[in-house]
Amino acid sequence: MRSDLATSAAPLRGLGGPLRSSEPVRAGPAPSAAALLLEEAADLLVVHLDFRAALRTCERAWQGLDEEPAGACLEVKCSLCVVGIQALAEMDRWREVLSWVLQCYQVPEKLPPKVLELCVLLYSKMREPGAVLDTVCVWLQDADNQGLPEYRALAELHLQRVLLPLGCWSEAEELVAGSAAFSEERRLDALQAISTARQQQRHGQSGSEGTQKLNQEGPASFCPVECSFTNGGNHFKTQHSAPGEQLQGRLHGPGCGGWT
Repeated sequence: MRSDLATSAAPLRGLGGPLRSSEPVRAGPAPSAAALLLEEAADLLVVHLDFRAALRTCERAWQGLDEEPAGACLEVKCSLCVVGIQALAEMDRWREVLSWVLQCYQVPEKLPPKVLELCVLLYSKMREPGAVLDTVCVWLQDADNQGLPEYRALAELHLQRVLLPLGCWSEAEELVAGSAAFSEERRLDALQAISTARQQQRHGQSGSEGTQKLNQEGPASFCPVECSFTNGGNHFKTQHSAPGEQLQGRLHGPGCGGWT
């Protein structure tokens, strides 16, 4: 009997004490239609491995975002992009990722840092960093973005994964010298990496070796994101993973392995 009572009372724990019969039951806000579709898309992606259906569900959710509150809309929209990026990569349609997210956000400046980071990591992994060069440059030059806490990490990621592999020495030096994102110590390390990579290219070596130190000492706080459901909000939420961890729900499409 005691265990039966404990079991029946369990759902009421955490509600601030027992309810009196005269007190109304306070229910949390119902998840929006877009948030429900986001959960469905994530389930299709991770559980059912139905990547095409996951992508279609993300696109359906987009259509209802105009009816969402502003703050919730931004978070759901970002999470939809994370699911969509992974679905496209799983189907070996990674080349469509950048145009797909720009279709959602219209201009590069509005891309959330997490979405832009995934794009850089994906195209870098697939050895086509030039595809995101202009987009990242525009994003970094935006005054509003320069005030974001993720700006420094994205600037360093752009240097490591895009500019140096492409041999864009002048652009790399301009970024390092002209951006407040780099501390004095990091600026010296970055300039040394640029110089080393340039010398190696002159000798016919891989320029990527010149970024080894910079990569090893890069910002540990800005790693590929992991995706998880929040119990309270019933929506898909992106958050930073611990250093070295890969995106949860790892990619298994052709050639897409890990993104780091």
